Formats: sequence, C-alpha cells, structure tokens
Amino acid sequence: MTTPPPRGRPRSFDRETALAAATLLFWEQGYEATSIADLTEAMGIRAPSLYAAFGDKRALFEEVVAGYGRSYGSFGLRALDEEPTVRAGITRLLRETAAEYTAPGRPHGCMIISAAANCTNEAVAASLRTIRNANIADIERRIAAAVASGEEPPESDPQTLARLTGAVIQGMSQQARDGAGRAELEAVAEAAMRAWPPPTRSTRLPRS
Repeated sequence: MTTPPPRGRPRSFDRETALAAATLLFWEQGYEATSIADLTEAMGIRAPSLYAAFGDKRALFEEVVAGYGRSYGSFGLRALDEEPTVRAGITRLLRETAAEYTAPGRPHGCMIISAAANCTNEAVAASLRTIRNANIADIERRIAAAVASGEEPPESDPQTLARLTGAVIQGMSQQARDGAGRAELEAVAEAAMRAWPPPTRSTRLPRS
C-alpha cells in the first residue's frame, strides 16, 4: 500500500491582507522601484511564501492591477454606466476622480498611471498602457454613440473629447501626487467639461 505524500504546510498569513499591502506599496512606489524585499516586509511574509502564493514580482503585480480595477478603480465605469447621458457620466467621472485621487489614508493618484513611471519592464509598461488606452477607447465609443443618436451635438469630436478626458485624468493623477487638493482638481474637472460643445436641450445638466 502506497503511503500518500505529506501535505504541504498551510499558509501562515492571510492572502487577501498580504495582497492589499502589496497594492498600496506598488501604488506608492511604482512597479520599478518596488523590490521583493520591500514587498515581503510590507506583506509580512518571507520571499519563499511570496513566490509560492503569488509567483514572481510581475505575476503579483498583475494580480494587484486586476484587484485595483475591481476596487479602487471601479468608480469610473460606474459613473459612465449609471448616469443617463455620456456627458453626465463623464462629468461625474471627473468629479469623482478629484475625490478618489485625493482620498486620505492611501496613496494619491491612480496606480495604473503612477506605477508605470520609470518602468523599464516593457511587458509591464505595455500592459498598463493597454488598460489606459482601452479606457479612452471606451469613452470614445460612448461619445460617438451619443453623437449618432442625437444626444450630443453633431459638431462633437468623439476622439478629441475622449483624449481630452484621458489627458485630464492622467494630469489629475500626477497633480494629486504632487499635493493638489480635491477642490483644486474639481475646478480642473469643471474647466475640462467647458471644452465640450454646448449640449443639446436633452443633455443639459441640472445645476448642482
């Protein structure tokens, strides 16, 4: 009778807690500047446990990015999906960007933007770039659909407005990391929306 091999030792740490710590560290320091030693210290585990639970640094970062999109970064998609018009959705998106990027108790700005700074790993940089470009493409599709339906005026340029939105969000991320406050970024959001063509009667937003 063959004796079954002994079971591996159970993990002595909470995986989700460790992942949350890694998220904050990558968010604060970026991908390139974060070492395995930094990660093990922040996560409260040893390197063998990190590799066994998450794989290498890149695999851990990919899991962090996916989790960030489902949690901290999910406000943008909600804004676009829940508002009745694309203009209202982007107005809300930019206002909430100002709030989220300056929220106390966590790193400022956007991890998907800031983690790419000075990143020499082309695969990681390309992955983050793909996410950012996909977000801009989604905004462009929504604006184009609104123009086609008559919701937005025909002189609207979906590509330019989507690129403007992306540029404002990326700029707000860096300015938040540089110390800009919520009110300052909300003013930027309002200025960005004034660049849109005057809305049709059906898309005029109520006064807040």
